[in-house]
Amino acid sequence: MTALLNSAPAALSATSRALTTAEKSAVGDFYRENGYYVANELLSLDEVEALRAETVRICAGDVGKVGGTVPRAAGESDDDVLRRVLCIHFPHKISDVMLDAVKHPAVADLLTAMVSPNVKCMQSMLFIKAAGKPGQAWHQDEDYIPTRDRSLVGAWIAMDDATLDNGCLWIIPGSQKRGILWPQEWHGDRRFDCALESQNFPYGPEDEIPVEVKAGSVVFFNGYTLHRSLPNTRTSGYRRALVNHYMSAESFLPWFWPGQGEAKVGVAQLDVRDIVMVAGVDPYAYKGTREIFHSHVRPDGKGGCVTGDGEMEYVK
Repeated sequence: MTALLNSAPAALSATSRALTTAEKSAVGDFYRENGYYVANELLSLDEVEALRAETVRICAGDVGKVGGTVPRAAGESDDDVLRRVLCIHFPHKISDVMLDAVKHPAVADLLTAMVSPNVKCMQSMLFIKAAGKPGQAWHQDEDYIPTRDRSLVGAWIAMDDATLDNGCLWIIPGSQKRGILWPQEWHGDRRFDCALESQNFPYGPEDEIPVEVKAGSVVFFNGYTLHRSLPNTRTSGYRRALVNHYMSAESFLPWFWPGQGEAKVGVAQLDVRDIVMVAGVDPYAYKGTREIFHSHVRPDGKGGCVTGDGEMEYVK
């Protein structure tokens, strides 16, 4: 299966011309067949370095408010600051550098080949994953972000070379085809963070492939594609990645119920409007947009997991 990873049509670099119609067709065909696409070194090294520097500033509290972070103390190094955090949700809410990455023209161009001429983003996640930090168990992103047309795409921007020993992505090519969201259960496995694990899917180790990529590469994967990452087992360093989620602008986003005091609607009409348009036009622009979500830290499992019922936790 490893050869499949290298058989994707070559994507153009961020400084090259836009994809031709034929190139877009080849990208789209590969993505729809396999549930992923790798664009090698799509971002320049200067762009990657800007993301790394901004990551330090965000974790140190120098950019904006991030729920769950601790501001840099006197004498703390950048390494001290970074090692405290595994993942920050919605960094694009407080950082223009992260927002520019969400709207990156080369990323948007590829998304129009995979999703639709009209593409919107609803989420960003900044994974720092220092040496010793856990990975994330098998899952499908549509378990967390539902789209009505199954158009969800994750764009995983590598900020460091992602390798087997620092916790690169693993995917199961073609696992999106069945269109099934497999049941999730608590794993209790210290290799992984606090997110649940997909279970009972009809694939085994022979179907998995590691996605080792260079910094600046972007791994795109479908919302139904099974994927995971293992811990960073190195003694030092990071496996940083910015993961942005996109979908067709034509689809409603039935993510959460309206807040208190807002008009209740049926599930068929739910459409979260905290979005960023990255390509084409928004057919629901008449609804306007709203600021709903805020930047915050994801629990990583150290010292137990935060739950509402007390049933899901590590042994302390």
